[in-house]
Amino acid sequence: MFRRVIILIVVWMSTFVVLAQQEAMFTHYMYNTLSINPAYAGSREALTITALHRSQWVGFYGAPVTETLTLHAPMFRDAFNLGFSFINDKIGPVNNTGLFLDYAFRVSLSKKSKLALGLNMGFNTYSFDLANLSAVNNLDNHISQNENSILPNVGFGVYYSTEYFYAGLSTPKIFENNYHYSTSTLWDNFSIEKQHYYLILGGLIPLNNDIKLKPTSYFKVTQNVAIEADFTTEFFFNDKYSLGVMYRTGDALGVLIGFSVTDQLNVGYSFDWSFVNETATYNYGSHEIMLRYDFKSKRKKRFSSIKSFCRF
Repeated sequence: MFRRVIILIVVWMSTFVVLAQQEAMFTHYMYNTLSINPAYAGSREALTITALHRSQWVGFYGAPVTETLTLHAPMFRDAFNLGFSFINDKIGPVNNTGLFLDYAFRVSLSKKSKLALGLNMGFNTYSFDLANLSAVNNLDNHISQNENSILPNVGFGVYYSTEYFYAGLSTPKIFENNYHYSTSTLWDNFSIEKQHYYLILGGLIPLNNDIKLKPTSYFKVTQNVAIEADFTTEFFFNDKYSLGVMYRTGDALGVLIGFSVTDQLNVGYSFDWSFVNETATYNYGSHEIMLRYDFKSKRKKRFSSIKSFCRF
């Protein structure tokens, strides 16, 4: 157990030392778009609520656990689309909770293509529950205290969509805030939020009347860190069942399964295994559960498979 805790702390602290990615990762990124790109708000042409839970590195003491909840809807056609994003990310004694309001403005480029510009604003609360850690030296003042910070931020995104293709570029946190957890110089060096840039691509390829192929990709860029990318391929059967595989560069392989309970309710599950990270020896993989519900007006026709699977 002691060895696991040491490895976890080293991995976590190294993300600050080398300015690596500090944001939560998701295998269901293609269903969790609003959490990284505000321009996605209202794109499904319905009030849509999506909930996601991720348990990463199961069996590893203090491993990351993340929940997100997003909702968004078109308000006044394309001119006014609103969304709300909530995230709670916990790793060891560190807890990050974010609340953001999203706005998107869309313009039609043609009959079947649209370009959306999005803004978000909100804040993250960071807390270090250091009092729950067991210190070798009980006189260590840092271990005996709890640290909290509230950091406001804003973000920007662009989202382009057609019937069979979409692309998005975003940076959900523009300000590089400093946590200021302690007067210690050591902690200050570990406590700077870095800008993250996200590029998402995807489309829908009908293979026949019953089977459709949906390739998607997710690129994450951070200063002074190698680009990380997720590549996913999903097959949809009779617009009801889905099965897919995922590859995350330098980190993990995964599988995804999905089921449309009704035309409005979709359920998804994924499992991925980290084959490179040092923690792989001490955990049983990562699990995600996704729920999405569309509140559609009775006056609107049933979503076509194109809207359901490609207008993410």
